[in-house]
Amino acid sequence: MVSQTSIVSGIAGRYASALFDLAREQRVLDEVAGDLAAIDEMIDANADLVRLVRSPVISREDQGRAMAAVMEAAGIGALASRFIGLVAQNRRLFALRDMVAAFRILLADHRGEATARVTSARPLTEQQVTRIKSQLAGIVDQEISLSTDVDESLLGGLVVRIGSRMVDSSLRTKLQRMQTAMKEVG
Repeated sequence: MVSQTSIVSGIAGRYASALFDLAREQRVLDEVAGDLAAIDEMIDANADLVRLVRSPVISREDQGRAMAAVMEAAGIGALASRFIGLVAQNRRLFALRDMVAAFRILLADHRGEATARVTSARPLTEQQVTRIKSQLAGIVDQEISLSTDVDESLLGGLVVRIGSRMVDSSLRTKLQRMQTAMKEVG
């Protein structure tokens, strides 16, 4: 297995590694992963929550109380809640989403999976996600842990990232290439 330091680095990697180690010791990796996914989705869906975790103006005490209330209301488990409290106390909430992403990478590596991020112009259906996972698994000869994003500016197509590899088949990129090619001809 690859060492954790080469998988994740920086502040987000250090926090994610510490949480991963605790969750593994307590045998609650799946629970913590689910809690972190729920937290990430909540932040993604709520502009006020984005402001809360990003704002340097909000005091650590206010951030901590607000995040504790959110964690309790969402039914987030004890370990993930304590982790978020520590992150708020240390004024590191701005890096929370990166910590969640780093935790996912560590978990996928622990499970022997490759992580892939697919960005599309429209939300993907479950059937599309299943097909993409299957095709990517065939390419990399590993199980795939897949996360999806929506970026309407792509217009159509997909951008797929697996580790350091990226395949951009978006309509936006194709149009940009065509525009560049037309400038060279004219």
